Amino acid sequence: VRNSGSRPCFLHVVEQRDFIPLEANNNHNNRSSLGRGSAGGQVCSRVSGVSGHPNKRKRDNKASTYGFNSSLETGGCGYTGTPWKVKNYSEGILGLHEEINDFYKHMSPRAEEERMRMEVVDRIERVIKDLWPTADVQVFGSFSTGLYLPTSDIDLVVFGNWENLPLWTLEEALRKKNVTDENSIKVLDKATVPIIKLTDFRTEVKVDISFNVKNGVKAALLIKDYKKKYPVLPKLVLVLKQFLLQRDLNEVFTGGIGSYSLFLMAVSFLQLHYREDACSPNANVGVLLIEFFELYGRHFNYLKTGIRIKDGGSYVAKDEFQKNTDLYRPSMLFIEDPLAPDNDVGRSSYGVLQVKQAFDYAYVVLNHAVSPIAKYYPNNESESILGRIIRVTQEVAEYRDWITKLWGPQSQNEPALNGNDVTLLVKPQQLDECNNNLTEEVTASRSKSSSNSSSLVSSSSSTVSSSSDVVSFVTLVRTKTTI
Repeated sequence: VRNSGSRPCFLHVVEQRDFIPLEANNNHNNRSSLGRGSAGGQVCSRVSGVSGHPNKRKRDNKASTYGFNSSLETGGCGYTGTPWKVKNYSEGILGLHEEINDFYKHMSPRAEEERMRMEVVDRIERVIKDLWPTADVQVFGSFSTGLYLPTSDIDLVVFGNWENLPLWTLEEALRKKNVTDENSIKVLDKATVPIIKLTDFRTEVKVDISFNVKNGVKAALLIKDYKKKYPVLPKLVLVLKQFLLQRDLNEVFTGGIGSYSLFLMAVSFLQLHYREDACSPNANVGVLLIEFFELYGRHFNYLKTGIRIKDGGSYVAKDEFQKNTDLYRPSMLFIEDPLAPDNDVGRSSYGVLQVKQAFDYAYVVLNHAVSPIAKYYPNNESESILGRIIRVTQEVAEYRDWITKLWGPQSQNEPALNGNDVTLLVKPQQLDECNNNLTEEVTASRSKSSSNSSSLVSSSSSTVSSSSDVVSFVTLVRTKTTI
């Protein structure tokens, strides 16, 4: 998998330096390469920490682009990190829209990745069933909804009857059965939701296991409903997940924004958008992405305002919410859980201001890249606009090649994929109705004409009305550009 451009890597850096630093993240350790060759394409050394200084410890996040820019400056191997770009796109915002569509197609789950992950689930389920034959194991999270990236975690929940959660019992059993090793598993028994975090020994897929938590399965069903309601959501969310993942800003455990919080932020963004046709299947995703970065990177008042998606969506004043609930103090990123109104989904995202800064910079970069003057940049046609803020590392590309080699189709008769390019290859008894991937329905485009109003204020009494507490969109590329 290579970028369509044929010129040396270092020219990319010399001619265009205005993309957001790809190595900006929280963790600058654990950067060594995976001992696995590519199943196709050219093989070269991957980024492992700062160029020229590989770290011997196993890399925790294969998608991290820390040190990526340094690798380009040294000449690299010809891999520029944009494998989805296989053609030249239109100019400006339309080109960004076209490129996001190609990114979505390229990064959406493949059938072989689904097969591999189901093997991991089956392997762990067998260990659990050996311990507790009546236990019920269910999948939730991004694997259930189809909104996962190649290196995303698998979320499992185990239902059973225990006086005390058997975290350490299961941890020991998983090690003894060689599902994982002692260096790749940890028990977070003091967390708000106690979990076991592990890395599968054979596939290097990360898995989070919780016990008796019902809201995870309900949340997966909620996400599927909103995917059907807003057809542009999967594309927007997948780009945003990659953006956070490669910067190590996606883990709640380290203060980042988790997948559920990110999804609710995207839903709120679409619910309160001043143009109703933003929710159309034909909406320009490039415009929406830039406006998302603008909203949460520049205009959203994190100090005073909270997010609510119930009843059509609104913003809530944190002070008013605190008076009406038992919540001691809303967090910096306050997102009301639609499944449990007293739960603040963003309470653990203590690094949200760092995420805000990254969003702000991405807004500046993309807005500049789609401006009329951008067509005068050197090699503008062959450059990737989206690649200025997100890249897919060589390690991830080779990891996907490796998966295809081992779990790829044995025949040409592959099952049909759903709208997210993925189908669950499971037995009916393995997952209940809440976990079955639903085929996305393409909703009809709304016929109502675009509104020029920039107000996001809901008529709800709980909506913030003060101008200091309410955000409004600053329309991007207003002239000659419509969604």
